[in-house]
Amino acid sequence: MTEPAVIEAKGLEKRFGAIEAVRGIDLEVKRGEIFGFLGPNGAGKSTTINMLCTLLKPTGGVARVAGFDVAKQANEVRARLGLVFQDPSLDIQLTARENLRFHAFLYNVPSAERDARIDQVLEMVQLADRADSLVMTYSGGMKRRLEIARGMLHTPEVLFLDEPTIGLDTQTRRHIWGYLNDLPKEKGVTIFMTTHYMEEAEFCHRIAIIDHGEIQAIGTPEELKRMVGGDVVTIGTADNEAAAPLVEAIAGSAPLVVDGKLTVEVTNAAAFVPKLVRELTVEVNSVAFHRPSLDDVFVKLTGRAMRTEEADAKDQTRMMTRAWRGRR
Repeated sequence: MTEPAVIEAKGLEKRFGAIEAVRGIDLEVKRGEIFGFLGPNGAGKSTTINMLCTLLKPTGGVARVAGFDVAKQANEVRARLGLVFQDPSLDIQLTARENLRFHAFLYNVPSAERDARIDQVLEMVQLADRADSLVMTYSGGMKRRLEIARGMLHTPEVLFLDEPTIGLDTQTRRHIWGYLNDLPKEKGVTIFMTTHYMEEAEFCHRIAIIDHGEIQAIGTPEELKRMVGGDVVTIGTADNEAAAPLVEAIAGSAPLVVDGKLTVEVTNAAAFVPKLVRELTVEVNSVAFHRPSLDDVFVKLTGRAMRTEEADAKDQTRMMTRAWRGRR
């Protein structure tokens, strides 16, 4: 018998007046899976996550997390979630241990187990030696690791991560992913995350790309990259508008304008580039090509490159915190 999905949405919708933020999406996330959710600003990504976390009520459709309906059984859902916000939410005037004790109290972690669990999660993120230091003395990477430890303290079934490593350097991001990759295997945790770092998306078992409130594609990173097909050629010209129809005639497919350059898919870039240079009558400033990446998949499906979210971080955090505490 197939194990039921730990996260399931069918026909999930959210409207704000006349605006359709999420338009009837369907998805399933398996237990122990690292599931990535990618989308440009305004695509419906945050709205979907907020519904799954019970921070927003769906307008239509149904969603279940850990077997419970997010609209009708919100308290049961919340008790089984860990949530790491995109923006810092630690009390920097407290130590790491004090932050975790407060979280354990809020989630009714049995008092007899609290200290042992706190020690366990601090060890997991390699902060045991700084447990009694004030959080204000922590680096950005240490704070992020502490927030992940806090999200794991009450042993959630599902861990939601909103841009878990945003603003961190590459080395710190790799360290954090070292912890995250082990959670499904060692703790049986399902991870549902957003990220705009495409190299991070490669760590996901599967990825959903959402745009204009609709899921455009779901698959493993390799399955999605196969959607692009051949090589991706990027061409810088003196006049993209004039060059575009000429490139289309040579390549046999219409180029897109991405970051001020023309991008086109071809079967064999090594053969195409010399032909392009010979036949294109518009001045060429640069030519580069590579095998398909998740960036290319994103461009193919949405027509634009991924950008960092631009929502007002403070207002978003206040709204989410109030909703999480049941003050809607």
